[in-house]
Amino acid sequence: MERVTKLASEKPVVIFSRSSCCMCHTIKTLFYDFGVNPAVHELDEISRGREIEQALSRLGCSPSVPAVFIGGELVGGANEVMSLHLNRSLIPMLRRVGALWV
Repeated sequence: MERVTKLASEKPVVIFSRSSCCMCHTIKTLFYDFGVNPAVHELDEISRGREIEQALSRLGCSPSVPAVFIGGELVGGANEVMSLHLNRSLIPMLRRVGALWV
């Protein structure tokens, strides 16, 4: 859990992902299209990725990926991110944490 907290606070936007996950790809693309440069941790490509994935599950991420942190706080997965985007809350949130300047 401590490792997740540390990784989640390294940049304004942090995404825990799996390289083969289509919803992870969709969420990463959404942020890239906004001009955000998130820290992306591909759990199937890093050591102790399985351990991190289990910690994300304990934090309430279901499914465990994608898991998006904004400003060090867990936002949630694809459903939560898309809901924020559709109700026009995501961009202001990204601006507040310094992930977007425009």
